[in-house]
Amino acid sequence: MLICHILKNKAPGVIAVAPGQTMVEVLRLFRENNIGFVLVSRRTGEYLGMLSERDCCNAMAEYGAEAATMRVSDIMNRSIATCSTEDGLPHVMAIMTKRRTRHVVVMDGDTAIGVLSIGDVVKHRLEESLHNERFLSDYIAGTGYH
Repeated sequence: MLICHILKNKAPGVIAVAPGQTMVEVLRLFRENNIGFVLVSRRTGEYLGMLSERDCCNAMAEYGAEAATMRVSDIMNRSIATCSTEDGLPHVMAIMTKRRTRHVVVMDGDTAIGVLSIGDVVKHRLEESLHNERFLSDYIAGTGYH
């Protein structure tokens, strides 16, 4: 399964924040949009890093309560995990495993067009598994042929 096919079932676009925003502002954005990841950029197409819920937890563990008012640029991860729309799902799973990340930014050339989360991977694999289970049950029972 190619990443472009999985993206068709997701809302388009990527949410980005400015490097000067505070962590608490980003956490509110996470809550309002039911997300756990943003890109950090000064302007469209200029990606400085990424910030996830895990990054926020790590900042709280390291800096305590003052982390809430720290700038995104001080706590973001500067290494962005990326893939292309033509990559296969196993490739993205390998990126997530190797990089120990739950989010991979999908790029179309130099433009971020989506984010694939570990939840998206699990959802797709579950649907695939259920489809295969139905197919095998029908095959064993000799049904489903027309």
